[in-house]
Order: sequence, then C-alpha cells, then structure tokens
Amino acid sequence: MQTIDNDLLERLELLESKQAFQEATIDDLNQALVLQQREILKLQEQLKLLSDKLKASAPSMIASQAEETPPPHY
Repeated sequence: MQTIDNDLLERLELLESKQAFQEATIDDLNQALVLQQREILKLQEQLKLLSDKLKASAPSMIASQAEETPPPHY
C-alpha cells in the first residue's frame, strides 16, 4: 500500500511541477506577446506618418485646374 501511495505522490509532484512550468511559460509568452503588440502598433503609427509625409511631399502627376491648358477647340 505504501508503494502505491509513494507512486501516486511522485506522479502528483511531477504533475504539479509540469503545471508550474507551463504557467511560467504562458506568463513569459504573454509578456512577449504584449511587447510585440506594442511594437507593432508603434511601427504602424510610424508607417502612417511616413506615408502621409511622402504623399504630402510627392508632386502629383495630375495638373491642377489652373495649370491645365484649354483644349485646342476653345
């Protein structure tokens, strides 16, 4: 009977150890995910600002109405 109790106790301790390790791993992964999400949001904002800046500084390929010459039949 004592062998069964010791065997069960060892198995229980092993399960508790694995469960604690899994909890620590999940917490570590969660922290990494939070940091990555913050970095992605920061990069998206920088990309938007860069895109807006590029659009503002790039000359348009379409002339404004004031710059358009009238068609020849006018």
